[in-house]
Amino acid sequence: MVIAQRRADIEVAESAAVLLRADGHRAYGQACDISIRSEVKALITGTVTLFGRVDVIINNAALTGVAAESRAFLEETDEHWQKMIDINLTGTFICMQEAARQMILQGTGGSIINISSVAQFAAQEHASAYCASKAGLDGLTKAAAIELAPHAIRVNNVAPGDIDTGASHDIAANSQRRGATGRYIRYTPLGRRGQAHEVGQVVTFLASEAASFVTGATWLVDGGFLSY
Repeated sequence: MVIAQRRADIEVAESAAVLLRADGHRAYGQACDISIRSEVKALITGTVTLFGRVDVIINNAALTGVAAESRAFLEETDEHWQKMIDINLTGTFICMQEAARQMILQGTGGSIINISSVAQFAAQEHASAYCASKAGLDGLTKAAAIELAPHAIRVNNVAPGDIDTGASHDIAANSQRRGATGRYIRYTPLGRRGQAHEVGQVVTFLASEAASFVTGATWLVDGGFLSY
């Protein structure tokens, strides 16, 4: 397993790799800015060097939570908009394309899993760029799924709801501090915030042969958030 993080946060990837190795797994951290194709190519090449192949790629890198720097629609700037699209959408496209090329060379298929958000379906205040980037993943996932199916490469999307992570722990309060009204925050029927491992369990399923007939789909992990 190769865990990629941007250079400024590479210690996060390396620390995670250390924990995985302690549990008996082969895991390595590697620096990568997914919005730069040359760095993604180096990531794929490095993975092949270490493991001989690429079978699964999970596209989880994104500007989200506090890092998304939410702002009102009329205060959105070209620079912030482009940064959000470059990382959340274009970066995922680059990773998908480079991974798929390697999988096709191997000739044994693979699984591509994108991490989106319920924001691809439900608008959020002060998050026009974020919602647009995540909605774009829906179409990208479906289009790639039909074109890569002849190569036995499955492409799926996971859309988490309110997950309690470091990046999103205080997201509602932060949004209101930046001027959002807070009137459009939906209730989660299960009555609690989700945990990262609950998203991971769905990702694990999609990466496995148990999901061998699953492609082009978006899986909600939202505690019922979009049920009403």
